[in-house]
Amino acid sequence: MSRPRVLSGVQPTGSLHLGNWLGAIRNWVDLQQDHDTFFCVVDLHAITVPHDPARLAEDTLSTAALYLACGIDPARSTVFVQSQVPAHSELCWLLNCVTPLNWLERMIQFKEKAVKQGDQVSAGLLDYPVLMAADILLYDADRVPVGDDQKQHLELARDIAQQRINARFAPRGADGEPLPVLKVPEPMILPEGARVMSLSDGTSKMSKSDPNEGSRIALLDPPELISRKIKRARTDPTMGLEFGNPERPEADNLLGLYAALSGRGRAAVAGECAEMGWGRFKPLLAEAAVEALRPIQEHYRELRADPASLEAVLAQGRERASAVAAATLQRVRDALGFLPVKPM
Repeated sequence: MSRPRVLSGVQPTGSLHLGNWLGAIRNWVDLQQDHDTFFCVVDLHAITVPHDPARLAEDTLSTAALYLACGIDPARSTVFVQSQVPAHSELCWLLNCVTPLNWLERMIQFKEKAVKQGDQVSAGLLDYPVLMAADILLYDADRVPVGDDQKQHLELARDIAQQRINARFAPRGADGEPLPVLKVPEPMILPEGARVMSLSDGTSKMSKSDPNEGSRIALLDPPELISRKIKRARTDPTMGLEFGNPERPEADNLLGLYAALSGRGRAAVAGECAEMGWGRFKPLLAEAAVEALRPIQEHYRELRADPASLEAVLAQGRERASAVAAATLQRVRDALGFLPVKPM
């Protein structure tokens, strides 16, 4: 029996942080055990907003190395770089031509980012969700891990696959029934508590795009910087920490981080910290963060010291990803009526 296939990825913009690890990558490591996992570095998405060309390649390698350092096993998972598989761009164009413009204009993330960019907003930003749909649909993903901010994008991918491709272009089998061109993926909701909030605002998600570096702990931050960021993290004047109080979002967030990083669980840390002051708690959280990230940082340094091995992993991942993507792309080309590509 084949294992269900899962696909996910992270942009190589900025440094991966605790939110990326606890909210996504740590779950990916567990998924390797009983799923056919594809994890890509989505560098094409990184240029939908202004970026530094001098840093893109380095950030892409850094992100791939962090995948492996966090526990992604290339013997179990397919790890690759999005732009190195040209089928992503070709399928995106084919899907563009059947996706209604008003579906894209109502996407919440586009509206939010377009406001920030003003007259510099690109067509690529508007089209970002179609490229994301191509990423997912190329690999016949059964399930896609999603957080709250990506649910709308996955729904768009499902609608494009079912309503705009399968319903309109699916060929008929011998029995007259339609043969789906694209697999319609199901969402995989991340475990409760995976949403990590900003250190400077407990009501906002920890984000690489936040201009305040102190709002997040990067996976590669040195111990002294981690301690300094946690020491300056926003708190409240109330003694004792607790979960679930809507008037104390920072307490909920920092206590949740302590539970996740220490590995002791929410019930244990809630009891330990119920009467604890911030001055005593923050050093405990800093120590837990430093110790949790130490093996990741050590493994990362080993990987970057051996660039040939990292490049070999990505080359192997590109080869497997390309084979799967080519088969899906060919089905779509055939369904849309393109002339077959004959060997030279």
